[in-house]
Amino acid sequence: MAALIETMFSVREKPWHGLGTIVMKAPASAEALRLAGLDWNVVQEPIYTGFNEKVKGYRVNVRDRDRKVLGVVSDRYKVVQNVDAFSFTDELLGKGVRYETAGSLQDGKKVWLLARLPREYIIAGERISPYLVFSNTHDGSGSVKVAITPVRVVCNNTLNLALDTAKRSFSMIHTGNIQDKIQGAKDTLFMAEEYMDCLGVEFEQLRKEKITDNQVKEYVELLLPMEKEPTSIQSKNIIRLREDMMKRYYDAPDLKKVGNNAYRFINAVSDFATHSSPLRKTVNYNENLFSRTVDGNPLIDKAYQLVKSA
Repeated sequence: MAALIETMFSVREKPWHGLGTIVMKAPASAEALRLAGLDWNVVQEPIYTGFNEKVKGYRVNVRDRDRKVLGVVSDRYKVVQNVDAFSFTDELLGKGVRYETAGSLQDGKKVWLLARLPREYIIAGERISPYLVFSNTHDGSGSVKVAITPVRVVCNNTLNLALDTAKRSFSMIHTGNIQDKIQGAKDTLFMAEEYMDCLGVEFEQLRKEKITDNQVKEYVELLLPMEKEPTSIQSKNIIRLREDMMKRYYDAPDLKKVGNNAYRFINAVSDFATHSSPLRKTVNYNENLFSRTVDGNPLIDKAYQLVKSA
């Protein structure tokens, strides 16, 4: 993983694999940009063949700080600079916004920032803090993405459910009038309000949905299926994961008083998805975990669909 994370900072907690700068107080945008190592720009330059012939229709994105080549892109590609991402969030959330973490992956090809939204919610009797995640690519591999990620404060679990009633994310491609697109994205805060309100309604419904021990067992087996003809190692591994998820449902101290209901099960799955150790930690494990913060975690969404269809 060390090769994927280039620079980053994190507030109060140890960053991924101990890399980056730890600060005790969430900084404002100018300081966050510097601490995250994102105080550089992307410049676009023409591409030439070995015979000094200009390649039409394409340009190369280069980091101005060290001449690092980030990617080859279409000549229609418009750059969204790192400072623009912070400016967008500053303007969206208002003066005094503080950033919890930000950084660069894959030698600057991917960047992100995460800011806490100014309002905290009490949902189903618990404190839920919504965060805004802004991610961008400079290599032409993806779009600009902005997402709302609710975090259950007591256990730091993400609860970004894919609701039918409200959106939690949007994206914009790197073509056309980027400034107009960014300006149009200013309704993100309204999207956040709507999403959090709908999430509150959904949580109340989930608390009313009682589930039995047999249902819990069935749901866990559906979420963590066994191969038709597993090897002894495969069987042992799946059983261990299932036991881990079940333990989070029955034994988590913060869920003891919640009751045997769908809300408790969703939180147990969220805890498993957010904090459990995988059977094999791949080189891009933490990057994938962060991607699920933006795009949504399929395991949590599947659990949500299971309890909704019961």
